[in-house]
Amino acid sequence: MEGWHAVFGCWRDRKQGKGNRKMTPSSITVLVVDNEREHAEIVAYGLSRVGYVTEIATSGEEAIEKITNGYYDVIFTDLIMDRVDGFGVLNHARESLPNCAVIIMTGHGSVPSAVSAMQQGAFNYLLKPLDLKQLRAVAEKGAESASLKRTNLELLSRLDEKFGFEKLVGNSPEMRSIVEKLRRVSPTNSTVLIQGATGTGKELIAQAIHQNSPRKNKPFVGLNCAALSDNLLESELFGHVKGAFTGAISDRMGKIEYANGGTLFLDEVGDMPMATQIKLLRVLEESEITRVGSNEPIKVNVRLLSATNRDLTGAIEAGTFRSDLYHRLKVVAIRLPPLVERSGDIPVLVDYFVKFFSEKHQKPIRGITSAARKYLTQYEYPGNVRQLRNMVESMVVMDYDGLLNVDDLPEELDGIVPAEERRLAEAAAMEELRRFQESKALQKKNAAGDPEAGMAFSGENTSEGGESTGRNSSVICLPSGSGNPGGTSGDGLVSYVGKTMEELELEFLRVTLEHTNGNREEAANLLGISERTLYRKLKDGKLLSAK
Repeated sequence: MEGWHAVFGCWRDRKQGKGNRKMTPSSITVLVVDNEREHAEIVAYGLSRVGYVTEIATSGEEAIEKITNGYYDVIFTDLIMDRVDGFGVLNHARESLPNCAVIIMTGHGSVPSAVSAMQQGAFNYLLKPLDLKQLRAVAEKGAESASLKRTNLELLSRLDEKFGFEKLVGNSPEMRSIVEKLRRVSPTNSTVLIQGATGTGKELIAQAIHQNSPRKNKPFVGLNCAALSDNLLESELFGHVKGAFTGAISDRMGKIEYANGGTLFLDEVGDMPMATQIKLLRVLEESEITRVGSNEPIKVNVRLLSATNRDLTGAIEAGTFRSDLYHRLKVVAIRLPPLVERSGDIPVLVDYFVKFFSEKHQKPIRGITSAARKYLTQYEYPGNVRQLRNMVESMVVMDYDGLLNVDDLPEELDGIVPAEERRLAEAAAMEELRRFQESKALQKKNAAGDPEAGMAFSGENTSEGGESTGRNSSVICLPSGSGNPGGTSGDGLVSYVGKTMEELELEFLRVTLEHTNGNREEAANLLGISERTLYRKLKDGKLLSAK
């Protein structure tokens, strides 16, 4: 019966207008751990009704597996469990999810256990039986704490915005080492060679160096050496005078001259032809250029940054790259590791890209599920950060329910995402869309005063304006008239005065089964309980004939 107190509490809060909150928790993911499945489902249901994205685990081992492979902002865990207890879950969460708020739940409360939990890093401590209002209040405080830590992590993961490294998202030891090197080299005028595979963000590194140098108010000029033919590349770099070659109808300033006082970034410098390499070496040694077709040198003051995905030492041995130019370019060398070598940055990058593209495309994305995040983290990304960026943008653009889930993952992940899990997620998303449309249609009927519309007891979360915000939305219509226990009140609400909780529970089971045409699995999902629990309640209430 405790579960149905929670269900009716949710309904009563909606009726009395008590559901308003200071924050919107729809982007907060909560894990509920309890070896009593029904209790875990009740807690999860009570939190999902106010917008939290919830998952359950029925053992400490299952919780540890979920924490290892997923991401949670708040964890509610029972204290007394077989093999791995609440303290085990707490300690694992502290290691894997240091920013997560962990709340211990127990029916065997004592001062020593509470003190021990808080000393080991628990956010709070709750005694069973849980009060719905207190449960939500603690969840909100935990969510606020997680949000604050996540905000601090985002600022930190952007690698200290005051240093101008805000686009270099990542919090791994590799990225921290790179940023420390950037802080040292940026204020100088030394040349820097940035090495790394395609898509690792070499140009972002070059831009960060420029923005933190004394030249930041001067031009930053980039040129891809692999994108032009030999003749065009030389003209683009050094400029030309009128008549220097066919089509040169006027004098033209080259990239080096245009970047005077600022920074020149040469991408894919390893593809530069040998003749151009010789002229570039002279620029570095003499600080002057000569336009194509001219004999007059022009003094320039340019800092040169270069990047390549090639092995230049191998190119030197092959005779395709000059050794003296190589050493002149790499006064400081920075290697960007591929994304697979810093997979710990992927969750931070995903959050950053979801927020960025949600704002860019003006789509209200509430967040991303732990399952989708897990599969994104497992992928190896041959295209590195650029590929991850494009994949998240595709997910945001194609999503229609406001929450990125397994069904939104791109085809590249088909090799690691189980086909059945994707199919179920797609079916759930389509069902949610159908229910949302059904809910909106019912709202229109109610607004028009349709007497057949009845009263809606909705499993979806709605904002003050009536917009759907919950993931598991549903509509259960309670018919008016003498068929309801106690009849109806003047405003169309079912009256439960004088009726026991058992009678009201049976009536909700009956109406829910009618709504689902006898489908017990769907009814259990709508009511937020397991199918086994629903079967037992039907059997105890002698309603099995309603199946």
